[in-house]
Amino acid sequence: FRALGLAPWLAEQARQVGLLRPTPVQAACIPPVLQGRDCLGCAQTGSGKTAAFVLPVLQALAEDPYGIFCLVLTPTRELANQIAEQFRVLGKPLGLKDCVVVGGLDMVAQALELSRKPHVVIATPGRLADHLRSSSTFSLKKLRFLGTAAEGGVWQVLDEADRLLEQGCADFSADLEVILEAVPARRQTLLFSATLTATLSELRALAANRPFCWEAAAE
Repeated sequence: FRALGLAPWLAEQARQVGLLRPTPVQAACIPPVLQGRDCLGCAQTGSGKTAAFVLPVLQALAEDPYGIFCLVLTPTRELANQIAEQFRVLGKPLGLKDCVVVGGLDMVAQALELSRKPHVVIATPGRLADHLRSSSTFSLKKLRFLGTAAEGGVWQVLDEADRLLEQGCADFSADLEVILEAVPARRQTLLFSATLTATLSELRALAANRPFCWEAAAE
């Protein structure tokens, strides 16, 4: 991990939680993310995709910790909680503050948490869009990183996410539009998925900073 450009404290924290050597997706994607490039990483479930974006985001956050720094969109509550857990464990030395924004939980309590400027927000799109439509207590304007972590194809899952979210928005793209309008145009976009669909060109349209694309070799 040191050879990929990660700071000593972060490589040590990774070692303490059992990440001893980078998986292929981590080795390929961490350096370009650290260089400020957008990234599309595609590798099967269990290949370490989450740490491939959590680690470089934490390194950037350590250099300049302020407000809501990173937003991760994900289709399910379970995945949101798993990603939050990785941020907590790896970001422990930073005193990282995270906020999980998913359906089925009290919106007022979530709004209060968002107003306290957590460093990282992990959200299902339907619930986050609800907050953006109904509240002005938090801002995503200083956001540095926008990430999507999906099992299945990124767009495929995003297209189906309305069925995964209990609010059941009739049109999921409307939620995504609300979110993309609220985040700054100058940001780093990181897209990680288990399968790559034919809409790679659409994904690239979302990414503006010399996007780096990497796909694991199929079995």
